[in-house]
Amino acid sequence: MSEPTTPTRVRTAPVETGAVAAPAPAPTWRRLLSGSAGRNIGLIVALLVIVVVGAVTAPTSFASVDNLLVILRQASIIGVISIGMTLVIIAGGIDLSVGSVMGLASVVATLAAVQDLADNLHWSVMILIALAVGVGAGLINGIVIAYGNVVAFMATLAMLVGARGLAEILAERRTLVVQDRGFITFMNSDFLGVDILIWIFAIVAAFGWVLLNRTTFGRRTVAVGGNREAARLAGIDVRRHTMWLYAITGLCAGIAAVMILGRTTAGTSTHGQLYELDAIAAVVVGGTLLIGGRGTITGTVFGVLIFATLTNVFIQNNLSSSVQAVAKGVIIVVAVLLQQRFSRPPGRG
Repeated sequence: MSEPTTPTRVRTAPVETGAVAAPAPAPTWRRLLSGSAGRNIGLIVALLVIVVVGAVTAPTSFASVDNLLVILRQASIIGVISIGMTLVIIAGGIDLSVGSVMGLASVVATLAAVQDLADNLHWSVMILIALAVGVGAGLINGIVIAYGNVVAFMATLAMLVGARGLAEILAERRTLVVQDRGFITFMNSDFLGVDILIWIFAIVAAFGWVLLNRTTFGRRTVAVGGNREAARLAGIDVRRHTMWLYAITGLCAGIAAVMILGRTTAGTSTHGQLYELDAIAAVVVGGTLLIGGRGTITGTVFGVLIFATLTNVFIQNNLSSSVQAVAKGVIIVVAVLLQQRFSRPPGRG
């Protein structure tokens, strides 16, 4: 007679009510595109497409070394302004006054008193005065925003109007011609066959990259843009950091003023009109989030080159500026939509 078998107990895991399934991992292609490398690859592809279109539609005039240097020269001034704008936007701010500050710096640097001082000392005095005006205007913006608790949009909008008006008063609505031949000769010289303006853009971009990626200042900039309160609790003096960010943006506007003085040999209150919009567009297309917390100098450089190359293609094909403006608007909208699509956390639809 066989013994009765003992029933086997099967252990079952308790079912938790209300448990949420873990989000599915993001696809590899999306993780790649959402990273800085993927964004830069996309910018390179976009730039190459524009270059191919230019080479096909205007093979004789577009595909030449001289035209390449023209594109880089046209991109240099906006590029310098865009480097400073990148840092401010990464920190969650905005600066609408860079174009007006640039015009004001160009006017102050070409006033008769300043040019007389440059004649007695050295033409570098004009450069120092333009840089000082840019830094001073940036510091005013930073102090009002950081310590006056004024929204960056309104504070820099006020500077946009005020700086442009002050430039008109100082210049008496006239164009102030640069008289110093040494300054003009230097600013129109070249090194290794490359225009000095292009070298200035390259140097500013290199300094901006090092500042953002290899210094504590850059890491704090990203932290402030990601979460201001968390950055403050981590020991970062957010107000002082914000002030210096706007000073750097003003410095870039002053450098751009020196560059446009060398290019046009004149200072006027109309210099830099709408440059702030072109700079913001280049920064956004380059992958920097308008809400702050993410961005790259490399992406901004590609954004500047994309718009400069696009403008050159339109000029080579004798297309109207209106069509060019429409194309720029489409590019900006597409860039913002791509930001929203790929900046979501992995696993979220």
